[in-house]
Amino acid sequence: MKKTVTTLADGRELIYYDLADDTVRDAVDQRPLDAVSTSSEVRRDPLLGDAVAIASHRQARTYHPPADACPLCPTRDGRHSEIPDDHYDVAVFENRFPSLAGDSGRCEVVCFTSDHGASFADLTEEQAALVLAAWTDRTAALAALGQVTQVFCFENRGAEIGVTLGHPHGQIYGYPFVTPRTELMLRNAARHHRETGSNLFDDVVAREEKDATRVVLATDHWIAFVPYAAHWPYEVHLYPRRRVPDLRELDEGARTEFPQVYLELLRRFDRIFGPGEPPTPYISAWHQAPFEVDGRDDFALHLELFTIRRTSGKLKFLAGSESGMNVFINDVPPEAAAERLREVATQ
Repeated sequence: MKKTVTTLADGRELIYYDLADDTVRDAVDQRPLDAVSTSSEVRRDPLLGDAVAIASHRQARTYHPPADACPLCPTRDGRHSEIPDDHYDVAVFENRFPSLAGDSGRCEVVCFTSDHGASFADLTEEQAALVLAAWTDRTAALAALGQVTQVFCFENRGAEIGVTLGHPHGQIYGYPFVTPRTELMLRNAARHHRETGSNLFDDVVAREEKDATRVVLATDHWIAFVPYAAHWPYEVHLYPRRRVPDLRELDEGARTEFPQVYLELLRRFDRIFGPGEPPTPYISAWHQAPFEVDGRDDFALHLELFTIRRTSGKLKFLAGSESGMNVFINDVPPEAAAERLREVATQ
């Protein structure tokens, strides 16, 4: 992998990640951009104790542009974009409309490929490995920023999820606090250790592997399963067999095997609802341990992949119980979801 760091016309950082070591990246952003002005602010909810990012400048962000005006495509034929070069393998840049900025954290965009019509599932294993390397490198870089406490790499895919740009891409958030879901996991892991003397994440993975009814696939270095209390109609958790707190700690065996495993999961997701169905909308989310917190070494890096589509043509909405009380109601039994994901294995 070759990494090239440069800047865009308004001073935002842009990083190219290339498969070929001899790739030269010297294209200059020719756009007449003003300096980015953000109004991001993190406010604490006194009743719930969680944080809300107030970012009114995001109302002006690009919304469903036509393919020939996509800001994530390379700069070509006189049309300038966020990527000054005319091609790229993987590119990462600071979001022009960030939810978090300055002392309130950092937001980045990760472009998986310059092919506008592709999806992550269309990548080769070599390309997917490069994305993993970029996620890992950005986790390390953001960990060095004083205002960042936790790094979250994720992909929103599909208009049903709320995606406003169709180009295959994900995002990275550097939060200035520990997120509520992670706090819950750390709290439950600490309680589990006090009560049993063992690691909660290890025990969850061991239980799923022993039961086997919800295991979707298992390899030498990874295991993927539908969790016992899945929140979403089709939800898969992917764990490395060797517990590590974040992406930086993955060993070479896990890194080598990840592209094959992850691409297989994504391709199965697109087969869930049968031939002729549109691509399955999903959220793919890496859960990494926060930095410098109690229990960090007991946390287990894992990826959660889920869709809000519950059956053909129907979505799972977060209505009264879910949105009002955070009590999920799942219409698809986790065992049935796992069976379906095993049935649609790609050949």
